[in-house]
Amino acid sequence: MQPFEHTPPEARELLKKPIRELGLKLAGSPVEKYVQQLYRELDAKGLERFRPACYLSDEWACPDREPIIGVPFYLADPNLQALERSLNDLEDEREILMYLRHEAGHAFNYAYELYNTPEWIELFGPFDRPYVDTYTPVPFSRRYVRHIAGWYAQKHPDEDFAETFAVWLTPRSNWRRKYAGWPALRKLEYVDKAAREMGRVEPKRSLAKAAAELPVDQMNERVEEFYQRTAPDEAQHIAGLVPDGELEDIFSTDLSPEVSRPAGEVLAPLSKTLTDKIAYWTGLRRSLAKKLVEQIVRRARELNLRADRTREEQQVVDVTVLATTLAMNYLQRGPFTER
Repeated sequence: MQPFEHTPPEARELLKKPIRELGLKLAGSPVEKYVQQLYRELDAKGLERFRPACYLSDEWACPDREPIIGVPFYLADPNLQALERSLNDLEDEREILMYLRHEAGHAFNYAYELYNTPEWIELFGPFDRPYVDTYTPVPFSRRYVRHIAGWYAQKHPDEDFAETFAVWLTPRSNWRRKYAGWPALRKLEYVDKAAREMGRVEPKRSLAKAAAELPVDQMNERVEEFYQRTAPDEAQHIAGLVPDGELEDIFSTDLSPEVSRPAGEVLAPLSKTLTDKIAYWTGLRRSLAKKLVEQIVRRARELNLRADRTREEQQVVDVTVLATTLAMNYLQRGPFTER
């Protein structure tokens, strides 16, 4: 169950409303400028005939084999953004563009039906491979590009292509230099060649007829029901599993206010950055990384731990390493700590 009592009052008023009745539109919304930037990037790469439509939906997505991009509805309204930020951490500009480029990769694949070609299958694997939410990546594998957190290109051949396309599309990514000597470079060169060949070619699947899946005007559930349905309950994985002893080794309880400040005060402003980096480098699902960091901050406050002003930077590094180790322990063994 989501802790809605901690959400902003103006945003809380939306919780009881059906999403389809909120009057949300992508045009004129805060996210429209990012869609327009995506289109400019596609133009800059010479993709003259490829302009996939974007629409508001329940998540970032391209419907199966449909060249159209779904954008989360909460990005279209400032109050909904505040609600999302309080519950899940709102995507920033960099992340929004990363997701748009990724979804554009799916749409390009579907528009030109590249997934049916022998070269695509040879490079990325069979498109009809079973799609699973849980996968075990090989960290730092050079067969795949790095883009979205969690070694996401390793999840499925379709995701591998979308991630490769996103890296290729990103301005100033210097992909030839960055991936020189990597097996993943062949995939990037394939995308580059396909884009040059398809730049002035009409898509095989009509962009105008692409079918949206769950557009915002068909979302009958209330806002609170959406979050209750989509936000995983990570409490069972986190409760009591942050080791107090290690936190007490990093911080102190007996320092005076003149030479220290509360450890929770030091860590809280860094929570999103810590969450982002742990999820990116370990592959731990982001919702769980967020709860892990929140629990560390909470225990630091409950234990009245204090950070030495002369050693704050080192202590933040220590907490980062501790949280990363807990995350890797969870991925390898299940629990964060041994019971």
